[in-house]
Amino acid sequence: MSLFDTISEDIKKAMLARDHVALEALRGIKKEFLEAKTAKGTDGELHDDAALKILQKMIKQRRESAEMYVAGKRQDLADAELAQAEIIARYLPQQMNPEQITEALKQIIAELGATSMADMGKVMGVASKQLAGKADGKAISTIVRQLLA
Repeated sequence: MSLFDTISEDIKKAMLARDHVALEALRGIKKEFLEAKTAKGTDGELHDDAALKILQKMIKQRRESAEMYVAGKRQDLADAELAQAEIIARYLPQQMNPEQITEALKQIIAELGATSMADMGKVMGVASKQLAGKADGKAISTIVRQLLA
């Protein structure tokens, strides 16, 4: 079952359970998925790798919104955003910890024969594809800089 189908099924479950927070988050996900499926230049299909990128983007947006709400002293709205981010995160694969990211990046660097910061673009290109959905891009970038420095 694709991620799109899973979300559709979970929307039905959230409706039956009258879980308004989950329902709002899931409807937001489905809206983004539908927009991606019908975007100009697409084949009308939403592959799971593209869906994972959408989910990561949505989580990042929710967390940034929550930070702004906290700064504006609106903890109630921040809590709602963080609750939605938590629901969205359920559909991502298990996130790698920094040690696992470092080990994976060491292997990638060894395979590519990267030795300096000049090779960072090559390493990031491969790492971004291999670790998509499993690790945050910012974390990957930081560790690659440390390893190549």
